[in-house]
Amino acid sequence: MKKIFITAGIAIAASINMTGADVYVSPSGSDAGDGSLGAPKATITAALRQARELRRLGADGVDKGVTIHLADGVYNLYEEVFVRPEDSGSPSSPTVFTSAGGARISGGVRISGWKRQGRLMVADVPSFNGRPLDFRQLWINGTKAVRARDVEDFENMARIIRNDPANEVLWVPANAVRKIVKATHAEMVLHEMWCVANLRIKSVEIQGDSAAVRFHNPESRIQFEHPWPRPMVTTDGHNSAFYLTNAMELLDSPGEWYHDIDTRKLYYYPLPGEKIEEAVVPAVETLLLVEGTLDRPVRNVRFENITFEYTTWMRPSEKGHVPLQAGMYLTDGYKLRPSMVRFQNHKLDNQGWLGRPASAVVVRGADDIDFVGCTFEHLGSSGLDYEMGTDGGLVKGCLFRDIAGNGIVAGNFSPASHETHLPYDPADSRELVSNLTIENNYITNVSNEDWGTLGICAGYVRGINILHNEICDVSYSGINLGWGWTRTVNAMRNNRVHGNLIHRYAKHMYDVAGVYTLGSQPHSWVTENCVRDIYTPGYAHDPNHWFYLYTDEGSSFITVKDNWTEGEKFLKNANGPGNTWENNGPAVNDTVRVNAGLTKEFIHLKSK
Repeated sequence: MKKIFITAGIAIAASINMTGADVYVSPSGSDAGDGSLGAPKATITAALRQARELRRLGADGVDKGVTIHLADGVYNLYEEVFVRPEDSGSPSSPTVFTSAGGARISGGVRISGWKRQGRLMVADVPSFNGRPLDFRQLWINGTKAVRARDVEDFENMARIIRNDPANEVLWVPANAVRKIVKATHAEMVLHEMWCVANLRIKSVEIQGDSAAVRFHNPESRIQFEHPWPRPMVTTDGHNSAFYLTNAMELLDSPGEWYHDIDTRKLYYYPLPGEKIEEAVVPAVETLLLVEGTLDRPVRNVRFENITFEYTTWMRPSEKGHVPLQAGMYLTDGYKLRPSMVRFQNHKLDNQGWLGRPASAVVVRGADDIDFVGCTFEHLGSSGLDYEMGTDGGLVKGCLFRDIAGNGIVAGNFSPASHETHLPYDPADSRELVSNLTIENNYITNVSNEDWGTLGICAGYVRGINILHNEICDVSYSGINLGWGWTRTVNAMRNNRVHGNLIHRYAKHMYDVAGVYTLGSQPHSWVTENCVRDIYTPGYAHDPNHWFYLYTDEGSSFITVKDNWTEGEKFLKNANGPGNTWENNGPAVNDTVRVNAGLTKEFIHLKSK
């Protein structure tokens, strides 16, 4: 039954079970209110506490569920909303957070007081929650501005000359770095085969027509010790490309910005005729944390029609960012000499231990946590992350747009102390992400800063279903399924990637595919997907190393069948046993191409 309520001038449209218990929250409410329709809470945390008390006290209707109704408006946070085991519902009485579609949970800070200074607009950066504020993104009137860099067109990026690991030096053309010799906080973004590294520049020493560039630690040590992916130095003109960013000396094009952290001034070069109506910088890394334990998980919580927006991730500014793959960053990594012999696997020439980027929404130690009709946008790292210890869950009808890293992340990518090439198969299977369904989501313009990230990135998962999503305008692959680089049977099995549409992919990176798999995954299926329209970046390390479908190292016991692709460019690299490839390519029945992607009732997501 749908009803419209008016609270403090804000319209609320919600599907309400009139026999359940209800708590109301509005940006214009007060946490001193009782959470009723006439006296809504002001914060989601206060409304959540009210709902928790209703359950604890056995209030009328809680046996049918508790619904927290979010009025339209912006809910600005200084820390994440924390959903605990005490907030659990049951299958017949869930805890539901719902809105009419206008509720926005935000980690952003508005910048005002702009003044013109020559061709630039300048504003003071306020403190946030009692501390100086730093950030890596700026949105002007809802559009992400460009952090000042040395090239407008990435096809014009300079290329390295030589990589010198022994001395931890990258040699580059002198003219490429002359502008930033005296810059104090400049960064290099280095293209490395299937990842980009964010390296904070420590010094630039020009020697004739070349320059030695050195970097801060820990990224300098990791960058020059880890073997994969490495900077490319070739004889065929495909040396690794790079661009420079975060220096006032680079602020020379409309649409660019620079934050001087020392003076706490923000500079923006407006577009022709542009008026700054709203300027937002992100201040919070995670907006929502749903977390229990393996023995006491959060259960049966659903989020409906809520927008999660404006998040940050500051590790690259503080420690750099050197990923191994899929945005998972190395905390340590080095060569092995001689290579390690692995039973029934290829020899291993490196070791690596990983960290995980921040996400706007994190779910761990929680069962049957659903996101339906939600929007994830303007985010400085990943969007939604089912990290570990989850069973069930549904992500359906959601929009993922303008995200710096991965759109959706699911499953473990090796615990921090677990070397990443070792098969992961925990004694307690509850540690896994199991039986998650990701269905009918529109994922576009994600991975737009960390170019080695994906639309949907699933690691060690079991029983995952990735169905009828549309993924477009991504920098790397569309869907990653699996982890570990090993054919040893591990935790992964019974996974399904079916009916997805992946197009306009590989915008910046190669060694890529629409659907990419890793590791042994018994009884897993990649079926009836449509992959087409790959980008052709001129700075890719190998212009021929791209594919529609790609089963990479250790992929085993996977059926790849009935996928429509516009050509027959596939790769089976160092696969294990038990894979079945059947009927893939442009000759597949055209109904597969037509039916892939969003089903009819979700096409509206593309016009939001």
